Amino acid sequence: MLKWTIIFFLSAILAAMYGFGGLAEGAEDVAKVMCFIFTGMVFGSLFSNFKRI
Repeated sequence: MLKWTIIFFLSAILAAMYGFGGLAEGAEDVAKVMCFIFTGMVFGSLFSNFKRI
């Protein structure tokens, strides 16, 4: 999932460089959401491992 977040982030940067503002905003929003989901999954996995011990 982190790979897809990086891909959307880089596509947002490229779209902004070439003047596609709407596309850049959309890619940025998707990257933000995926980053929060990834972070939540990492912390959820970390806490579930501590709970088992």
